[in-house]
This record gives sequence, structure tokens and C-alpha cells, in this order.
Amino acid sequence: MTAHPLYFELPEHIAAEKFLSKLSKKINFQIVSEQYAIKTFYDSFDWRLYTANILCELNQSKTASHISLIDRNSGECLALESQQDVPSFSHQFQEGRLKTKLDPLLDMRALLPLCQLPHQVYQINVLNKDQKTIVRIKLEKYEGLGSRISLQPLKGYEKAMDRVSVLLEKSLALAPTQSSILNSALKLQGRKAKDYSSKLAIQLDPELRADHASKIIYRDLLKAIKTNEAGTIADTDTEFLHDYRVAVRRTRAGLSQIKHVFPDKVVAKHASFFAWLGQITGATRDLDVYLLNYKQYKAALPESLQDALVPLYTFLKQKQKQAQTELANQLKSPNYIKQLLAWEQYLKAPLPKKGCSSAANLSIKALADQRIWKVYKRLIKQAEAITEHSPAEALHELRKTCKKLRYLMEFFQSLYPADEVKELIKALKGFQSVLGDFQDYEVQENSLKRFSEEMMTNKVEANTFLAMGVLVQYLDTMRNAARHDFSTQYALFKQEQNRIAFKSLFAPQAEVKKS
Repeated sequence: MTAHPLYFELPEHIAAEKFLSKLSKKINFQIVSEQYAIKTFYDSFDWRLYTANILCELNQSKTASHISLIDRNSGECLALESQQDVPSFSHQFQEGRLKTKLDPLLDMRALLPLCQLPHQVYQINVLNKDQKTIVRIKLEKYEGLGSRISLQPLKGYEKAMDRVSVLLEKSLALAPTQSSILNSALKLQGRKAKDYSSKLAIQLDPELRADHASKIIYRDLLKAIKTNEAGTIADTDTEFLHDYRVAVRRTRAGLSQIKHVFPDKVVAKHASFFAWLGQITGATRDLDVYLLNYKQYKAALPESLQDALVPLYTFLKQKQKQAQTELANQLKSPNYIKQLLAWEQYLKAPLPKKGCSSAANLSIKALADQRIWKVYKRLIKQAEAITEHSPAEALHELRKTCKKLRYLMEFFQSLYPADEVKELIKALKGFQSVLGDFQDYEVQENSLKRFSEEMMTNKVEANTFLAMGVLVQYLDTMRNAARHDFSTQYALFKQEQNRIAFKSLFAPQAEVKKS
């Protein structure tokens, strides 16, 4: 049995008052209230709620103010709480259904306003012969966006709701809608939902000249840098800096790994700028990570020592604030603005009729094959050389090679069969993660030792240093576990199925024929 629609939109040429006049000739109803209201939609910068088919609304009127989570497809209200404003982060909400829904979706991301829509709201009760309310109708009249109607069924009167739905659709010729008013409001702003993602989605023509295709890749990365710049400076949430740094790292990897497509002088000049960006953003990001990991640090300690760790949090927060201020000043400096603009102008400038080298004149598919295959072979060689006695530096170098390979595969994934290349990237990520864990635990362990020395001048109680000592031991245990997990993860990555896939996708034909 097909469910009758609950949501309709009025054609733009029909005013709300005209609709109500028409409706009055069809059914008996009473306008319970009519008031001015403001609806503000919220989501994270990277659309985490929308991606999960949820809309977050703050509805404010003279008589009430509440936040609601709405199922984007069905229109069902998933959670509703009276609140005057929207906290920045999910952990700032009071305990309840709203927080329970938001916490796992938003994680560390801030809730940001998407758009604010003033509108007139009519609350209408449909009445039966006994003047009992059998269906509720909400009519929302938006300036420049038309009007929306939603039916709110009452228990025991489902058939009445069906009759009203049919009447609106058939007799009054209203169009059912599932799309939220949000989509229409975004369109007016020249935007669309999910218009930002940290994932690369670069579409390349395989026959495109390599230097031309490289500019397309770098322009996409530059857009990510500029898009996350304001949020990084404002410290809106930690993911702005994270995504900013990823775009910088990808650019650096491209300049070092997509070789000889630009003149050497150009590459050297801009590579040094992006290396500087990597360096000036590092301290703030590290401190962000320590603060994000604080709950995990606390949970790793015996209960008797958990409260003793609070001074470490205070210390980290203070250091993060200082590092963030320095970073913001750097990203507002004339030197930064000038160098980023120079890179942008280079990427916009037309290319010469002939590339600066044989690599620049190759098709991007041919160059991608060469580079990915070469870096893959380097990865295998490095990994095979690692034994249980290898120094930590060998694993760190291998991790860097994994990162370079992954970035190359992500840059060029549109040139290969989607399912196959995604599976290989997934396998590489799995292997890379154990190397990343090994490095992260080692860095965190060394940082905590350094922080202990710095905190000694702050008259911190002995119990805090004891707690930090236990935490260092925990991190050391985790680092050793990651080290022992290396061979298992590498065996999974180099399994025959993956080896064959890498060879068939990227190796020169001569090498494929040998096997």
C-alpha cells in the first residue's frame, strides 16, 4: 500500500491566503495561530548531518524557540528540544536524544548556520462534524521561496489524514515534495548541499597533456586550501586546519612526485613555500590532536589517577592557544598572501604550446602509470627490507612512501576502473594506518616527556607527573603493539590479489607480459 504524501509545496503564483480560501471550500478547518518565525538550518562545514539524511533546524518565534532534527527523506522529527540558540559542538548540548543523535555524527566538527529563513507560520486544525481536530496542517510562507505545507497526523485519525492528503494532491493540484526548503534556499545563494568534501574527486581526460592535467589537480587543492583558510585562522573547529594541512601535503607530494611537468625553478620556488606552510601549521595541529585524544588518555589511566591529568589538559589548551595565535598571524601576513597569490596566478596562466619536458608532453594516463608503478615498487622494496631489528626511521620512511603512493592514486583515480582502484587505495590505507599509529605513538610519547619538563616550573602536583608517566608507558605499549602488527598488515597489503591488481593497472606492458 502506497503511503500518501505528507509534504507539499504551493506554486509560486498561489499566495498562502489564496490557498486557505480554496481550502475552506473543501474542508472545515480553524486557524489556531499565525505568527512570524525564523528558521535557521545548521550543519557541519563538510555536511555530516545532510550526508546522514538529517536536517538540523533552529525555529524561533515570539512564543517558542526549539532545535529539531528532521529526517531529510520522510520529514519525521527525530529529536526536539527547547533551546534559545545552537551550541557550537555536540558535547555542549544537554544530555538527551538530540545530543545522542548528534555526537557520533558531528564528532569534533562545529555546527555552523547554513541559512536563515524568515517566514509566516499558520497552524491549522482540520475539524470533523463534531468540531474535533482530526489532522493538523502547518503552512509556512517564505519570502521568495513560495510556501510549504506539512500534514501532521493524529493517532486514531490516519484515514482522515489520507483523505486530506488526497484532497491537496488531487483536488487542489498541489505538488508533493520530499526536498527540504533548505535546497531551495541554498540555490538562491548560488550553493548546493554537499558543496564541500575533503575527498578528492578530480575528473581527468586520460589523453590530456600531463602539465595541463597537473594544473587541474593543483587548482583543486588550492581551492581546498582557500576554502579552509578562514576556519583555520578563526579556529572554528580542528578539522579546518586538518583539511588545510592535507591539501598542503597533497600539493607537496604532487610537486615532488609528478615530476618534470613544470620548469624546475617554478617547482623549487613553490615547493619551498608549501614546505614552510607544512612547518608553520604543524605545532597547532599536534596540539589539536593531543586535546582530541585527551579523553582516550584519561581512560587509559587507573581511575585513581584520572583527575590528576587535568593540569595536562590545561597546559595543552594554553599551548594550543599560543600556537593558534601565531599560526593565524602567519596566515594573515603579507608574505603568505603574496606567495599563495603567486601560486594561484601560475596555475591560471596559459601553458606554452609545447611542454617544458618530455614528461610534460606525455598524456596524463601515461605519466600516472609511470609514477604510480615506480613508487609502488619503491614501497615494496622498502617494506621487504624491514625486519624486527630495523630502526624506527626505516618505518617512518616507508610511511612517507605509502603517503606519496596514496596521494598519487587519489589524484589519478578517475583514469582507472573505479572499483579496482578504490579497493587498492583501501588496502593501502589499511597498511598505512599501522605505520601512522607507530609514528603517532612515538611522537606523542616523546612530546609528553618534553611537556613534563616544561610543566615542572608550573608547581604542578606530583600525582600529575605520576599520571603522565603511566600515560607514557601506555603509549609505549601501543607503539610496540603497532610495531608487532606491521608484518600482519604488510602481508595483507602485498597479498597476490593486490600485487596482480597493481601490476595490471599500472605496470608497463613489457612487465605485465613477463608475469
